[in-house]
Amino acid sequence: MRTVVGLGNPGRKYTGTRHNIGFEIIDYTAGDLQVSFKSGKGDYDFAESRIGEQKIMLVKPTTYMNHSGVAVRQVVDYFSLAVQDVLIVCDDYNLPFGTFRFRPAGSDGGHNGLHSIIYELNTNDLNRFRFGIGNQFENAVGFVLSRFDPEEKEEIVHLLPVANEAVRNWIEKGIEDTMNTFNRSFLSPAEENGICC
Repeated sequence: MRTVVGLGNPGRKYTGTRHNIGFEIIDYTAGDLQVSFKSGKGDYDFAESRIGEQKIMLVKPTTYMNHSGVAVRQVVDYFSLAVQDVLIVCDDYNLPFGTFRFRPAGSDGGHNGLHSIIYELNTNDLNRFRFGIGNQFENAVGFVLSRFDPEEKEEIVHLLPVANEAVRNWIEKGIEDTMNTFNRSFLSPAEENGICC
């Protein structure tokens, strides 16, 4: 069963923050599949569906970001998942805004959610989809907990369907094809020319 885990912090306080883009992407995919989340047997909400013959599950940890690994381990154990069938969707402040990076393995890159998952599963061989939230800041903590500016919010409206397409591509075709197809910037021409951000 292919499982996609979106990372974020629970609660209204964090809705719309850069750190919660993983939640936004997974919510968009759930809406596209017309499924709703329900409480799991642990610290997570989940939704189940199918894409073609492939059974899939969408997961949102209900822990705070720094303890995401606890929820992911619960999901992997309860559903007897193979780690290679799990995709982690998260923000990345090392990437320019609007840039997608899929990887089959790697370090946590300074992301506390990924760090927790790598620790709990005792492996860094984790498929991950890192969504660039911008890399122009002075304080990382304050930046990731800030909200997107108005111009970025306009771009997010166009980026979420592309992110959903990328997630579905991973489900159907795997990590290599998805890397080749989606590892690039998806900003509009105006953004790329430096008019904004």
